[in-house]
Amino acid sequence: MADTTDRYTAEQRALLALWAVPGLGPRALAGLRAFAGGSLARLAACPVRDWLGDSPLPTPVRRRLLQVPVLGLLSERVLEQCAAGAMGVAFQGDWAYPARLAEVDDAPPLLFYRGQVGPPRRRVAMVGSRHPDQGFLPFARTFARQVAEGGVGVVSGAAAGVDRACHWGALDASGETWAFLGSALDELDPAQAKLLPHFLARGGVFFSELPPGVRASTTTFPRRNRLISGASDAVLVLRAGVDSGSLYTARAGRAQGRPVLALPGDVMNEGAAGCNGLLRDGHARACLSVEEVWRTVGIHPDRIVPPGEGSSWRELSVEARGAYQVLDRVPRSFDEVLAHSRLPPAALIGALVELELSGLVIQHPGRLYEKV
Repeated sequence: MADTTDRYTAEQRALLALWAVPGLGPRALAGLRAFAGGSLARLAACPVRDWLGDSPLPTPVRRRLLQVPVLGLLSERVLEQCAAGAMGVAFQGDWAYPARLAEVDDAPPLLFYRGQVGPPRRRVAMVGSRHPDQGFLPFARTFARQVAEGGVGVVSGAAAGVDRACHWGALDASGETWAFLGSALDELDPAQAKLLPHFLARGGVFFSELPPGVRASTTTFPRRNRLISGASDAVLVLRAGVDSGSLYTARAGRAQGRPVLALPGDVMNEGAAGCNGLLRDGHARACLSVEEVWRTVGIHPDRIVPPGEGSSWRELSVEARGAYQVLDRVPRSFDEVLAHSRLPPAALIGALVELELSGLVIQHPGRLYEKV
C-alpha cells in the first residue's frame, strides 16, 4: 500500500520528517511544536538552520538536523521508502491508528503499517516467553484461537515462542491480529518476513513506530512493548520467566491503566516464575479461562459476534457511523445518545440495531448502549 505526498498535509509531512530523526521522541516533538507556535509546518517552510539554533532540542538531535537543509527533502525520502516497502503511514486520529494507543501519554504521533486495519473491537495483548517449557506453544495457540473466536483482537510482538503462537491462533480462527515490531517494517528478521504474507492474506497487520531502515536493537524491543499494551484493552501474560521481556509489557500495561492478567504456572517451573511473581505481588489477576479474558475486555459470551460475521466500518450507513461516534465505553441510555446525536428517534433506533449486528456496539439490559 504505497502512499503519495498528495494525501498528507504540510503539518503531517513536517511531522513525518522530524519523526525520522533519531532521538526526537513524542515529548521532544511536543516541545518543538510549542516552540513553533503550535505548527510544525512553519518549521518546514524555511531552512532548518534558520530555526535550529533557538530550538529546545538536545545537542545530538541538532547535529543530526544540521545535515538536513529543509524538512521537505527528508519527508520526501521517507515517503519514497514507504512506497518501496508497501508501507502505510497512520497519524493519530487516522482510521488506521489504534484509538486506544492514542490515549497513552508517550504514544508515537504516527505509525508505519502493513495490512488492512479492521473495524473497532476489543483487543487483548497476549505475550510470553520466546522459549517456554516443552509443550506449551500448542496450548498458547489454542488459547489464542479461542479468545479470537469471541471476536476479540489478539495483539502481540511477532517474536518467536508464545507471541508467534498467539498470532497463529488468531489466524486459525480467521480473527484479527496485530503485531508491533521492534524494527522498521523493511528490516524484518527472516522469521517475521516469513510470517508477514500470512498476516496480509488473512487480515493481520504489522505495525512499527520506527521509520524505514531502522534495525531492531536491545533498546527498541522494550520501547515497542508499551505499544502492544497501549493498543489493547487488557494484557495477558501466558508464560514468563523472571527475565522475560513480556514482563515489560505487563509493567507498561499497569502504567497505562490496562487490566493485567497472568496464567498461573507450576511453582517448580522456572519458566512460569514471572507469571507467578506478577500474581504474588498483586500486579496481575489470575486467568483461568478464555471467558475471563472476554469479561475483562468487556465482551459478554452471550452477545459475541464471531470473527468475520460483522460488517466492516466502510459498509455502515452514515447514520450508524454518526451514532457510533456519540457512544462511549461507558454504557449510555438511549435518551443520552439521542440527546447528543443529530438523528431523529426512529433513525437512531435503526442505527443502533445496525451497530449491534455489526458487533460494534453492545446493548445492556435497560436499553444501555456501549461502544466496542
